[in-house]
Amino acid sequence: MHTHTIFVISDGTGITAETFGTAIMAQFDTKPRLVRLPFVDSMDKAHQAVRQINHVAEVENHKPIVFTTLVNQEHLEMIEANCKGKVFDMFGTFVRPLEQELGQKSLHRVGRFSDISESKEYLERMEAINYTLAHDDGQTNHDLTGADVILVGVSRSGKTPTSLYLAMQFGLKVANYPLIPEDFERKQLPPALEPYRKKLFGLTIDPQRLSSIRNERRPDSRYASLANCRYEVAEAEAMMRRSGIRWLSSTTKSIEEIATTILQEVLPSHLGY
Repeated sequence: MHTHTIFVISDGTGITAETFGTAIMAQFDTKPRLVRLPFVDSMDKAHQAVRQINHVAEVENHKPIVFTTLVNQEHLEMIEANCKGKVFDMFGTFVRPLEQELGQKSLHRVGRFSDISESKEYLERMEAINYTLAHDDGQTNHDLTGADVILVGVSRSGKTPTSLYLAMQFGLKVANYPLIPEDFERKQLPPALEPYRKKLFGLTIDPQRLSSIRNERRPDSRYASLANCRYEVAEAEAMMRRSGIRWLSSTTKSIEEIATTILQEVLPSHLGY
């Protein structure tokens, strides 16, 4: 049972407000229900948001928490004046003091994806995502020269979600390659990866956790057995040590933590991307 309802309101996608609000709420011992209200870009939609917030306030008998990144001041003021929630205006908290500090008015731009057709950054990001999807799970060795990072590790160690996060969040071209029993028998990296050792980064995982993940996909198979998972993880870690590949365990780390470590180790310049 949730303890509070959190509303995230934006005239854009609401992703920024959701990310920020979720990070703040993680500091408290609560189990909130999150409701995202994106594209609140008219007074009618703002009134609809107020009605929804006020209904929840009456049903739950306490104030919902409202995180907003609304740029339109009229819509924001209407919500602040009429809703029965506790409103946190994230842009107001940071943008107005920055306007004073920088001595200039903000652009009041809605969302990070405005003017998308003219955004070089956006087009490069789409190209990176396409590259990463094409090079997922060792599907192709073509154009590994173009990769910014190549992730290696046993199957289901977190390579694909980390690759996609790096592509979507940082615009990096990421290939990922599974280490398989044939590689362990040869005691060598896949031949296609040898020329790119400086781009390689390894992921490993606790064998018991790996067995649990694999059992969801192939229950009671040799692939998912604890003995096989222990063997594969031990061989993969030994191979990475021999090859001088930097690596970490994904067992208890979030994708964000894994990605940040990879950037620190392989592409530190992109931490300021």
